[in-house]
Amino acid sequence: MGIGPENFADRRRKDSPVAKTSNSECWKRVPLYSLAHLLLGLVMLPSSLVVHIHAQAPADTARYAVSYVDVMPSARAAAVAAFKPYRDTSRREDGYVRFDLVEQVGRPGHFAIVEVWKDQKAFDAHGMAAHAKQLRDALQSIRLSDYDQRPYKALTVAAATAVGSGQALHVVAHVDTVGGGQTDAPGLLTRLAEASRQEQGCLRFDVLQHTMRANHFTVIEIWESRKALDAHAAALHTRQYRDRLQPMSGSPLDERLYKSVE
Repeated sequence: MGIGPENFADRRRKDSPVAKTSNSECWKRVPLYSLAHLLLGLVMLPSSLVVHIHAQAPADTARYAVSYVDVMPSARAAAVAAFKPYRDTSRREDGYVRFDLVEQVGRPGHFAIVEVWKDQKAFDAHGMAAHAKQLRDALQSIRLSDYDQRPYKALTVAAATAVGSGQALHVVAHVDTVGGGQTDAPGLLTRLAEASRQEQGCLRFDVLQHTMRANHFTVIEIWESRKALDAHAAALHTRQYRDRLQPMSGSPLDERLYKSVE
């Protein structure tokens, strides 16, 4: 079949430089479009990775224990003599982080122990150690209350800003809340801790949450002096915290003052 005028014109258009250029540009658009998607994906990739890494960040695995025991006032010296080797031996254990032995101000023989261990494994091993049993055996005949140990995890903790002197005051406060998810007790306590750590004279301000009772919190504070503690009590953020806590509080605020036993 011969080439008619229309077929000949079509062939000329296909073979012309303009047609070749047009076809070339059409083909180039495909890889450029794909490249744009690839570049966009590379730009978005780091933020996706950041979100993934943040979601997978390991939680604080440290385990906290706050223990209480009351002994006969006349047996205070014997109790301290039992506590000190227990404390010193505990500080040499694997996984040890912190150990504070304190006695309630104005109430001789009322002791509290704040322990921090690297993880659950270290905490469990400590509980099975011989010196832990020896302490309880030594307290058995002089105690007025059982050895009440409560397990916690961190809600908000920070490194101590300084080492307290013999004048430092320790505060252990118990906070029980009601209302479940309708209240934000963790947020309220976290904001209190963050503001309090900025105060002059604050050496430590940690908030712990009970491992089995999510509505039970213990606040651990250390202040360099009574003056610093009194200023904290009068601070605006402290008063606002107490006002907001009251409607969700499940019991009266239990706040006790202690001095370190060295």
